[in-house]
Amino acid sequence: MKIAILGFDVEGRASFDYFASKGHDVSIRDRNSEAVVPENIESLLGDAYLNDLDQYDLLVRTPGLHPSKILESNPNVKYKITTHVNEFFSSCPTKNIIGVTGTKGKGTTSTLITKLLEAFGKQVKLGGNLGLPPLTFIDSLSSDSWVVLELSNFQLIDLKYSPYIAVCLGVVPEHLDWHSDMNEYVAAKSQLFAHQTDEDIAIYYSENDLSKQIASLGKGKLIPFFQPPGAYINEGAIVMENLSICKTSELKLPGSHNWQNVCAAVTAAWNVDHNVDPIKSVLTSFTSLEHRIEFVKEVNNVSYYNDSYASGLKATEAAIDAVEGMKVVILGGYDRMLDINEFGPFIVKHTDLIRNLLLIGQSAKRIAKMFDEVHFDNYVIKDELKTMPDVVSAAKELAEPGDSILLSPGFASFDMFKNFSERGKQFKEAVNAL
Repeated sequence: MKIAILGFDVEGRASFDYFASKGHDVSIRDRNSEAVVPENIESLLGDAYLNDLDQYDLLVRTPGLHPSKILESNPNVKYKITTHVNEFFSSCPTKNIIGVTGTKGKGTTSTLITKLLEAFGKQVKLGGNLGLPPLTFIDSLSSDSWVVLELSNFQLIDLKYSPYIAVCLGVVPEHLDWHSDMNEYVAAKSQLFAHQTDEDIAIYYSENDLSKQIASLGKGKLIPFFQPPGAYINEGAIVMENLSICKTSELKLPGSHNWQNVCAAVTAAWNVDHNVDPIKSVLTSFTSLEHRIEFVKEVNNVSYYNDSYASGLKATEAAIDAVEGMKVVILGGYDRMLDINEFGPFIVKHTDLIRNLLLIGQSAKRIAKMFDEVHFDNYVIKDELKTMPDVVSAAKELAEPGDSILLSPGFASFDMFKNFSERGKQFKEAVNAL
């Protein structure tokens, strides 16, 4: 076939390697005019990268490219558009696939599930939005292999397949700068479940109506978590089918918000194996992923935490609850104009945890206005700061001995940094230089 890779990022490169290895005629299209592409490969870079796509048999969309953008200038190619993940599902030799979606907690839950299956003695691969693009390891899989995929709304919006076990965590408004509205965001998440049969399993967060709605779209067997028959919390313990697995106090993951992720992972793993001992071993040893309430260092009796992954204020709220004691919170970033009004009342109720809020980035003035409306004035605006060492230095000046400094921005990174991981990496470098 004649194939165009639309977007030459990490997933796009993996797609190129996969299709080229199958002997197809593969071209590369990317908006970045300075993208580095393999020699002697046909490519079109720059603003015109989506022009004249009718000539191709297949169009492999990168996750960040909305399908509607392709169709704007190519209205007749809808049925030629596919994705890396769609190709993986269609060619995967095993049906043992677990897919995880939701607004927050996907990475932690997916990694936990992977660790649990490994503890059961399974051969497991972790991929998708976290880990490796799955086509990079498809040739190493057998019919007995297990695959855990963390899948974002960008990957799900045109997914044509559903996994054997699908998990939906809590869902709140997010990425509305990319989606046309909240309905499209929910519809994208729903694709993970839409193609399930009655032989499949649909796991959802019992305390989130959107999660249940999303999981109910297909024909999979519905299992809630955070209440029976899924894993739940009872008398300070993680419980599954009346079996106490471990105490919540034994978990190494910080914060009660992670109890949801733990219960989701246990519920998914329980449908593979009921062995309590390996489950307990994993739960009582697993710690935070990088950039997710990650302890960095203590300097002069002040502890520093990197929660750069928090690109929504619900995640920031969870981090404020999770980190004990008084804290200086570094807040702000690229403003996607999501509703922030619920955050003000949360902060007002948690003033006993807040030494100060350091507002940075593009969103700083809008956050300050929201705080003023709820009569909260314990904040400092430093939207002129351009480097992470300067941000860390400003936060350090606000902290007192015994406090924590928490980078939990609640906004995307794109006004100052390439992505959340670059933001977190620079924060850790600045802290380690103190």
